[in-house]
Amino acid sequence: MIMQNQLTDVETERLPLVDGDLVLWRQVDLGRPYDVLMQAILDDTPWRQEEITVYGKPYLQPRLSAWYGDLAYSYSGIMLEPLPWTQTLLDIKLRVEKLVQHSFNSVLLNLYRDQQDSMGMHSDDERELGSEPAIASLSLGEERTFLLRHKSRRDLKTVKLVLPAGSLLLMQGQTQKYWRHGINRERQVCAPRINLTFRTIHRPAMTERNR
Repeated sequence: MIMQNQLTDVETERLPLVDGDLVLWRQVDLGRPYDVLMQAILDDTPWRQEEITVYGKPYLQPRLSAWYGDLAYSYSGIMLEPLPWTQTLLDIKLRVEKLVQHSFNSVLLNLYRDQQDSMGMHSDDERELGSEPAIASLSLGEERTFLLRHKSRRDLKTVKLVLPAGSLLLMQGQTQKYWRHGINRERQVCAPRINLTFRTIHRPAMTERNR
């Protein structure tokens, strides 16, 4: 279903998804050319290749990443301490927040250097994200195919979304509860891609911190 965003007149599309809620902006106004923004982020970010633990085994993520925001975040056995917001990221955050009508206090940057880099299938369902997190995913650089697979409904086909530079995908509601998402390697040569996933980290309750 095509909708018109009242704040920006940018065309949006609510994508049909059983047990989930996806909204896609195929091209958003970021105030500067996409390639200029991407180069600024590439140059300003202290990229790292994190080692994560999956089923008890450590391995290096097949991409580079960086964590910016107000609070720390942990997943797959690693703890990410936040870097201070840059002006570029703050400017993008404000534009994204106006579009999706959610506020965010953190952003995870992923750099896919070439066709060999990928993201394994997973859900962003950590406790500090809340029960129904809203996650806004902005793409810059080379387009890649974003995959979604239902966790239990084998009768549902894998959803494939090609995300070009300047596209923004909002995952909200129960999407993380019922779906996993990821990005596969590509057979064809790919230029670099940066993905910015804005999210809100909730402080743990005092009783949980003291356990």
